[in-house]
Amino acid sequence: MEAQSSLPDTERHWLIAALPPAARPFGLLARFDRPIGWWLLFWPCAWSVALAGGAAERWDLLLWFLVGAIAMRGAGCTYNDIVDRDLDRKVERTRGRPLASGRVSLRAAWIWLVLQCLIGLVVLLQLHWEAQLVALGSLALVAAYPFMKRITWWPQVWLGLVFSWGVPVGWVAITGEAAPAMFWLYAGAVFWVIGYDTIYALQDIEDDALAGVKSTARRLGTHARSGVAIFYLLALACWGIAIWQVRPQWLAVAALIPAALHLLWQVATLKREDGADALAKFRSNRETGLLVALACLVIGATA
Repeated sequence: MEAQSSLPDTERHWLIAALPPAARPFGLLARFDRPIGWWLLFWPCAWSVALAGGAAERWDLLLWFLVGAIAMRGAGCTYNDIVDRDLDRKVERTRGRPLASGRVSLRAAWIWLVLQCLIGLVVLLQLHWEAQLVALGSLALVAAYPFMKRITWWPQVWLGLVFSWGVPVGWVAITGEAAPAMFWLYAGAVFWVIGYDTIYALQDIEDDALAGVKSTARRLGTHARSGVAIFYLLALACWGIAIWQVRPQWLAVAALIPAALHLLWQVATLKREDGADALAKFRSNRETGLLVALACLVIGATA
């Protein structure tokens, strides 16, 4: 645990402390100490279920999606660390990770990855077959993501495609088919992810430059704040169109005002060269997700 404490974005979450000492490196490998990742993966699922009008009737599905978000986020982080174990040793923030530091063997990491995927499989079996097919369609995107930072300046775009996949899964799970609102909601989620992960990447600009890792934060440079603002504006526009598709009234679109104000606060107060501030703004997107979910819940329930 000592090596991990040097990482600025590590939370001493109660779950890690509750684990037996031998299990703690695996908890860290799955990022159980950083629950923000669960929420960012879960919220797009909740948005689509709510906007499709299924939140009240299928509240159990929301719980299954949360379990799936925890399991598959952990599996994704484990896979990412397997792929990046050598690269992680070159970055100050990540060199203490269990695989990079040698606290977990490569074989044990693969076994842990499989176990988490089995939990995801249990969640998958709770969906009808159309939603299952949609969910399985994300596997190629997930597998390719860790390599994107090596080949493109825009790996956050790929992450957006992956972390937003809960939108089509949730929508099809409720309605059994795709719809224009679903695609707009998904597009908005993608832009949102690009924005908040650009903020997250501000922490690593110097280390990423030394290690040769590409990111939107490095690509945008001094224009990072403006870039994040544009991504957030695009997200809000797409979410607004999605809501309009379900309920074509300006009052319905106004349900996004609280989320818009929250995103405006993020951009207006973002300190590009302050890693701690960037991390705090990134984590505040848990509240953004909740605000959008409430807007979708109100509109979906009254459409």
